[in-house]
Amino acid sequence: MNHPPRANEYRDAWCGELTAERAGSGARVAGWVHRRRDHGGLIFIDLRDRSGIVQLVLHPEHAEAFGRAERLRPEHVVAASGEIVRREEGNVNPNLPTGEIELAVTELAALAESETPPFPIEDDSVEVDELLRLRYRALDLRRQPMQDVMVLRHRIIKAMRDVLDDRDFLEIETPILTRSTPEGARDFLVPSRLQLGSWYALPQSPQLFKQLLMIGGYERYFQIARCFRDEDQRGFRQLEFTQLDIEMSFVDEEDVIGTTEAVMAAVFEAGDFEVPPAPWPRVSFDEAMLRFGSDKPDTRYGMELHDVGELLRGSEFKVFEGVLSNNGVVRALNAGAREMSRAELDGLNEVVQRHGAKAVAPIYAEGEGWAGNLAKFFSDEQIRAVNQELDASAGDLLLFVADRRHIAPVALGALRIELAERFDMVPRDRHELVWVVDFPMFERDPEAGRWTAIHHPFTAPSGSFDDPEAMKSRGYDLALDGVEIGGGSIRIHEADVQQEVFKVLGMSEEEARARFGFLLDALRYGAPPHGGIAFGIDRVVAIMAGRESIRDVIAFPKTASGQDPLTGAPAPVDADQLRELAVRSLVEPTN
Repeated sequence: MNHPPRANEYRDAWCGELTAERAGSGARVAGWVHRRRDHGGLIFIDLRDRSGIVQLVLHPEHAEAFGRAERLRPEHVVAASGEIVRREEGNVNPNLPTGEIELAVTELAALAESETPPFPIEDDSVEVDELLRLRYRALDLRRQPMQDVMVLRHRIIKAMRDVLDDRDFLEIETPILTRSTPEGARDFLVPSRLQLGSWYALPQSPQLFKQLLMIGGYERYFQIARCFRDEDQRGFRQLEFTQLDIEMSFVDEEDVIGTTEAVMAAVFEAGDFEVPPAPWPRVSFDEAMLRFGSDKPDTRYGMELHDVGELLRGSEFKVFEGVLSNNGVVRALNAGAREMSRAELDGLNEVVQRHGAKAVAPIYAEGEGWAGNLAKFFSDEQIRAVNQELDASAGDLLLFVADRRHIAPVALGALRIELAERFDMVPRDRHELVWVVDFPMFERDPEAGRWTAIHHPFTAPSGSFDDPEAMKSRGYDLALDGVEIGGGSIRIHEADVQQEVFKVLGMSEEEARARFGFLLDALRYGAPPHGGIAFGIDRVVAIMAGRESIRDVIAFPKTASGQDPLTGAPAPVDADQLRELAVRSLVEPTN
């Protein structure tokens, strides 16, 4: 940390920056009492500020300061002045950057007292209930793990800004109160007091505005953007989150990917997070789904998926034959030599069923054949062909999922992840990135029976609108250790193409104009080819910090149910506030 710009009455130095080179000089520090120890005539205080800890020593001859020190307790706030002195050789603490010195205090000011905290601040090894941490978030933020991650977050964002500034990007803010547009999740809605009956929406992303900035001639834009999505929360999702948003004009995929790799390489370097050097490998969406059953594959371990449907076609196993005859697929993986009980094997069904598949068929390789009841349904030639495809050896557990084309790979891919975690196959000391490219442009919604956009409806398509199923998008995602950390695309910059996409999505011209008229109008006035990408900053920080949830890298997050134990949000509002907005609640508050 840098020293404060000037001395003040509280401090002229940071606790964590006092070193042996300053021995013999005076210093004034301020912070929180981390620990206090009374050693028979001497009082030692570990004083903590954001920069670290320094030991204070108080002698009885400085009676006023000594008397105040006797009354101090953990988390009291103090300021202290004195001389920096070297510790005796046997008292040096090698675990502290300030461990060679201490501050011999001559003056001590008690600035604020603290009640006993609801959990220990000084001992971050103590497990604390998350709800308690969030209820007392100001105290939790004092703990070293939270301070470390907030510093890391700052460094990551600074690295992003520095690289983009060097490349002539402008940081421009976009609106928070905007119009509701369909972007894949529910909008948060805000009623308007001045236009009663009308509503603002909080932005799920700055997508349309950054495209307007490109049409406006700014050519290179970025923003550390707040985004809002009313969706179910998981470890890497929050109702409000932060993303790095980038957009560029007169570019293709290579330009955006190249800029992205420069930014993220600087980010990883700033966080001492070792990854392979760029350029990072690329796989097509089809290859990713075939090999890993995921469009955000973790490539750090094997156990890849294989399409074995044609190798097994014509077998006597009616389950597989029924699926194949209905244009389904059979996918398999080799889990290696695994000893699993019948109950454990049956439990694997629960994993694939969560992803829409009916069951998993386990078969053990035995010599050149297979063991178990299922082996009798397959010919020796089929068994040899599958063993060769899966590189199976005696004792290997082979797992098969037969289902519809869009279900089988996803279900088996989820099982691959489950097994890798269960058998500790994931190398925690190695990290890998992979670009996934050539996504389908559209996918069929099986419930609604209509086409939906894989990324979003502003992604530039490739192919003919006569065959939406075969069309590809000019989209690209970046995955880190099996987590999507960023995604983007080259955008549509021609109004007629945008209208065609809306038409495939079942949106009439009237509906498209009602929702996106401002974009369609802007596209008519000379829109440059443009594209961009957005990165989930919270996800990036969480992975680099080794945290399981982005709640641990956000200063003031919500719980999994969307509540804020600190402020009590969401909460009922006064009836007068609702009347002023011409809004009537149809339900009683649930909290």
